[in-house]
Amino acid sequence: MSSSDDEYDIAVVGGGPAGLTTALYGARLGHETVLIDRGGGRAAMMADTHNVIGVTEEVSGNEFLATGREQVQSYGGTFERGFVTDVEETDDGRFRLTVGDDDLLADRVVLATGFSDKRPDPPLPRTGKGLHYCLHCDAYMFVDEPVYVMGHGEAAAHVAMIMLNMTDDVDILTRGAEPTWSEETAAQLEAHPVEIVHEDVSGVENDPDSGWLEALEFEDGTRREYRGGFPMYGSDYNTALAEGLGCDLTDGGEIDVDDHGRTSVDGVFAVGDITPGHNQVPVAMGQGAKAGLAIHKEIREFPRSTEDIARDGPVDADEVPAISAELLATAVAHEGHAGGPRKEASAEPEQPATDDD
Repeated sequence: MSSSDDEYDIAVVGGGPAGLTTALYGARLGHETVLIDRGGGRAAMMADTHNVIGVTEEVSGNEFLATGREQVQSYGGTFERGFVTDVEETDDGRFRLTVGDDDLLADRVVLATGFSDKRPDPPLPRTGKGLHYCLHCDAYMFVDEPVYVMGHGEAAAHVAMIMLNMTDDVDILTRGAEPTWSEETAAQLEAHPVEIVHEDVSGVENDPDSGWLEALEFEDGTRREYRGGFPMYGSDYNTALAEGLGCDLTDGGEIDVDDHGRTSVDGVFAVGDITPGHNQVPVAMGQGAKAGLAIHKEIREFPRSTEDIARDGPVDADEVPAISAELLATAVAHEGHAGGPRKEASAEPEQPATDDD
């Protein structure tokens, strides 16, 4: 267990859905956990939250994240607004994180630093009101509506064809750049009703009341109506901390992890958009949960192994529970604690413990 205010069992770097979920599991499973977040990120840009069961459309990304932070803190997790500039492994196998002018120590580090979408040059529609970065999150909004895809590479071509599942009016806007997609992709495009517009965008028309995109103007004087679209210029993965620790990266630039978020460096985990896979809020939350559980199984005090029992003897009554006094007090006072007056007996039968417990 941690012994001072700047020492933790788990330090999570990044406060998006993946990082928040990891921190939530860490705190609820009885580990001193700190979540360090500089703010911003892809989830913070969401005007509405999509594809998350139990969270309705009118919840913005910032509201979603704020609720998550409140939950982590309610279970005794520590939240710090700050930017982690360095992480280094100490001689005793722990990790020192530099946050501004301060340092903190942790037994495990979780990197949830995500990526940054590459923005095209202006003029552009407003982000979240005509400019959208997540195809699978936002395609539903444009069913039977005119849509653009900005870009000139493979991703732009394939996203344009994918959008034909939702609407029959899709344009690719190369903005004057020469297409770089393959001959095979070019043949595919020719067989799909997608128009390629080569002229650059010269202006944007928004609805004066809602701010939503109505149309784009082009340098040849034409005007095309669109309700929204997707810029496909790639992403920059925020892997500086991982590279400094020596974590392996994939050919695509993400942090290489196993099924529970373990990197190639012992004690370092990575979750969310900085790892391979679908860039979706529910996926990120699932990755955070799996990492949180994996860390718990690595650092929990009990059950004590037979080797440790042979060396140190049986568990003494005054050694349990292993949860710190502060986290114990937080749990007992929490509204979700079984001892609270609002709790009712569950009708569910007890299940035997498994390796996943």
